[in-house]
Amino acid sequence: MNEGQFKRNYKKAVDHMKTNDQMKKRIEQTLNTQRHEQKRQRKPLYIAASVVIAASVGLAAPSIWQQVSGPAAPATQVAQVTPGASFDPVVIPKTELPDSKNGVKADMLQLVVYQGNVYTQSATSLDGTDALALRGEKLGTTTGGIHELSDKGEYTELASNIGEADIYAVNGYDTNFRIMSYTEIDGQVYAQLFDQSNGITIGSGEDLIGKLHLEGNVTSAQWETFASWNNGLQQLQPLAADKSLNSFISALYAAKPIATSPELEERLYGQENRKIIYLTLEDKTQVQLVLFGEGLVRYGNVPVFFEIEKGAFQAFWNSLGE
Repeated sequence: MNEGQFKRNYKKAVDHMKTNDQMKKRIEQTLNTQRHEQKRQRKPLYIAASVVIAASVGLAAPSIWQQVSGPAAPATQVAQVTPGASFDPVVIPKTELPDSKNGVKADMLQLVVYQGNVYTQSATSLDGTDALALRGEKLGTTTGGIHELSDKGEYTELASNIGEADIYAVNGYDTNFRIMSYTEIDGQVYAQLFDQSNGITIGSGEDLIGKLHLEGNVTSAQWETFASWNNGLQQLQPLAADKSLNSFISALYAAKPIATSPELEERLYGQENRKIIYLTLEDKTQVQLVLFGEGLVRYGNVPVFFEIEKGAFQAFWNSLGE
């Protein structure tokens, strides 16, 4: 082996070790987040509920930071309501980038910068074994390097806090909404979806839920009580992917958007009358939706609730049982 071959082999080995360490760190972060979620979700206060959602269900709030010290910042008051149209559209501002000059310390959410927009961890999951079929055109490779003290200037194209990973389009989805990281290590695939759910206007459920391609594509479904979810019991119950579910999804597409507010979240998350449904689509993506007993539905932590027509919601809610 000559010197050139040795250097190339050495670099390849080191790169592989870096990726492996990053992946381990990523998995550890996910597990820690899930544990944190369960611990905090038991608190019957609005503050706990809002942070739990921001940390675990999905990562679409315009602010990608969870303040732990420094200047106070609103945790959920991030959407604006613009009068007009059949429903008052909910405008979700573009994600605010941090300014380290303010001396703010924060826990960072997983993100990728692509074409000047911030994509955060999706509330839709995908098993690694199913990722290859959805892997589209390669868009680039993340550079990593984003951390809690990064300044706006460091949020350059393909900067991220997930380490080095190849980023791809997702077959069947608009890259303006969804991209995917895809890494293979020793034959094991690690894939993660990232959504851009900021900088958008939502006039009805279709403007967000429609991007998930639920309608006509659900192949199987399950649901879980709040008690099971809150205690991490994963007591999933079967849910028929039938006419009743299809009607509910259609009603969700036509639902009225309601911007989050501290008062609304305090009321909703201060109660336990919630049910969680899990929908598996033909493309194997798995979508989680949270139903609130008073007729609202939320996807991830996108700062908007959807108010479904009362009769349609109640019929579906009752069909899930207790």
